[in-house]
Amino acid sequence: MGVLDFENLLQESVRIHGHLCPGQVLGVRMAMLGLGEAGIHDPKGKDRKGLIVFVEMDRCATDAIQSVTGCSLGHRSMKFIDYGKMAVTFLNLKTGKAVRVVAKEEAREKAKGYFPEIGNKYTAQLEAYKIMPDKELFDLMDVEVELKEEDMPGRPLRRVRCDVCGEHVQDMREVRRNGQVLCRACADEGYYKVISVSD
Repeated sequence: MGVLDFENLLQESVRIHGHLCPGQVLGVRMAMLGLGEAGIHDPKGKDRKGLIVFVEMDRCATDAIQSVTGCSLGHRSMKFIDYGKMAVTFLNLKTGKAVRVVAKEEAREKAKGYFPEIGNKYTAQLEAYKIMPDKELFDLMDVEVELKEEDMPGRPLRRVRCDVCGEHVQDMREVRRNGQVLCRACADEGYYKVISVSD
């Protein structure tokens, strides 16, 4: 992927995300690097079913990664792992090769040196991130990812009914406790508390 590709990918990402920001530039660059290192050359074409990405943040860069890779939560080809880190892992399902790309925190400070005449630090970061070498922006590591069958793209493997609320749970996400099948919310792992239910 060359410079022209970067500009086109960035513009598409901005169109989808809604604005240009340093996170968009980082996300596009992370995706370009990770795809190349994982051996994925056509993520929206012939390699479309051979890639899963694991994003570790719910920030602007995630939209850029989705835009470049074509991976999404709905297609189960993007997994959100809430670590709060500016990091993403690219898994090539055909070869098993997985690479994790982590944005270096010190790149934020180094960016100022690239454009000292720009007073706004975010604008300086945005412009610097476009031209900084990958080695200054990212740590790159080969990793191993074990993907369970129930986490693969495709139709749900199983649906079970929660014994408490009656809602159905897909893909082995239920909790089994004291002979009951529970959804995670009823097993006291929920992010919400029911106030009322309308008929």
